[in-house]
Amino acid sequence: MKKTLALLACITVSAAALASAGPTAASTDTPDYEVLAGGLVSPLHVTAGPGKSVLVSQDFAGKLTRIDRDGSTGDLATDTPQGWEVAGAETRGNTTYFLESVGAGQGDPAALQGYLKSIDRKGDVDTIANFADYERRHNPDGDQHYGFGGDVSAQCLAGWPNFPPATYKGLVDSHPYALAVRGDTAYVADAGMNAVLKVDLKSGDIDTVAVLPPRPAVIPAGLRIPTDMVGSTVEVPACAVGHEYAFERVPTDVGIGPDGMLYVTSLPGGPEGPELGARGAIFRINPWNGDTDLWAEDILSPTGVAVAGNGDVYVASLFGGEILKFSCDGHRSQFLAVKMPADVDISGQTLYATIDALGDPSQPPAGKVIEADLR
Repeated sequence: MKKTLALLACITVSAAALASAGPTAASTDTPDYEVLAGGLVSPLHVTAGPGKSVLVSQDFAGKLTRIDRDGSTGDLATDTPQGWEVAGAETRGNTTYFLESVGAGQGDPAALQGYLKSIDRKGDVDTIANFADYERRHNPDGDQHYGFGGDVSAQCLAGWPNFPPATYKGLVDSHPYALAVRGDTAYVADAGMNAVLKVDLKSGDIDTVAVLPPRPAVIPAGLRIPTDMVGSTVEVPACAVGHEYAFERVPTDVGIGPDGMLYVTSLPGGPEGPELGARGAIFRINPWNGDTDLWAEDILSPTGVAVAGNGDVYVASLFGGEILKFSCDGHRSQFLAVKMPADVDISGQTLYATIDALGDPSQPPAGKVIEADLR
């Protein structure tokens, strides 16, 4: 259900929402970029690969694809079952770590599957950690309250749409979506658990670093709530107007700063549009004690983050149509104006990004991987 909330946050965005997101200071020296590869299906994740290659996850196609400097591509043999999703990847030495998962389906927690795996240069695939089992045992946000508080009457709640629920606690769900690796530890943003996890790459042990706090929003008059994944909506009851609804924050990516701190992008778990505005955020999390601070907010659909060696933070604003730059002194600017950027990564002075990440399924795949110079 949490995964569905994240998707709803995406599909309810309209052209009006984009216009209402608020101005971002545009760079006076917008860098050019080069297209490395095109024709990709849902390229939602990108990372610098071995040598001078780039790895891109074609998430919905279940493929992890290598792009070489000459533009040639080849899919890694990840042994991912048909219908499963391949998400973020990271390469260290001769080993590539990647995530794969399949949703619960019909709300059955027993059907959850999600893993951290590795593939070496010989093509051997190993399973390191099982996130679905961890979620079934621990459910990190199980004590977190979502929805309305006690100021809304039971009679009013009875008229609230079935989805999202009027009031509930964190349910059993896991969707390992992005990762970052440092030393023998992988940090994973799980969009189902609403949590950031750490995995010991040697033992496969999983621990919760932090659970993202709910994202309250005051329900405005006329707000329409999606009732399915094809665009049907219903207007909220008048008695709910003016009351706060605590949406789930959905982590979408994790980056590691030069000081070891984690930077985590998150969707607000509900509509981003004219009624509620751009409500995505970046959290700064201490991986040693779990302290979680809101670092930046009012970002439209932040789905990818990368931290440069000097501490500057770059963020892909999927429906904002731009890659943002947050300098170490807190200044926010537009680094690059592009269509539907889903992810970013940095290697040296080069920024890699995926653009045109979501397209019309009736048209040929149009996703691209680009590179831009940070200097």
